[in-house]
Amino acid sequence: MSIGVLAGHFGLAPHVLRHWETMGLLTPARDSANRRRYRAADLTRVAVILRAKEAGLPLDTLRALLTTAGAERRRNILNREAKALRSRISAARAALALVECVLGCEHEDFTRCAHFRLVANPPGGAADTRPGPGGGPPGRSRAERRWC
Repeated sequence: MSIGVLAGHFGLAPHVLRHWETMGLLTPARDSANRRRYRAADLTRVAVILRAKEAGLPLDTLRALLTTAGAERRRNILNREAKALRSRISAARAALALVECVLGCEHEDFTRCAHFRLVANPPGGAADTRPGPGGGPPGRSRAERRWC
């Protein structure tokens, strides 16, 4: 298939596929007129690239994964990425705890709320994101919530 057909299949602009080719992520076949011709394997490769980007993998890391020989080296790359993902997940959970605290706070100025300050600046450095009773903020039920 042509670059336009493949790009359209995934809702991409053709220049995205050209960029991925320059990055070494795709290596389409060429016809006698030197036009790109994509095969079924290229469809799978584009799907993998899109999925990896969705997961937050940088293109350089993805290229290393796709071109690296050796299971141990790929595992090392993936372990580094897993660690980075866990860190981003932890940061997102802390941010969500902060937002949920403010949503449940009845103070006019939520920054003066003692519980908000605890969630925003926990003693251990990371917000306690475990839900409290009834799914509310940590350690408090919805009925008890006069402050977040």
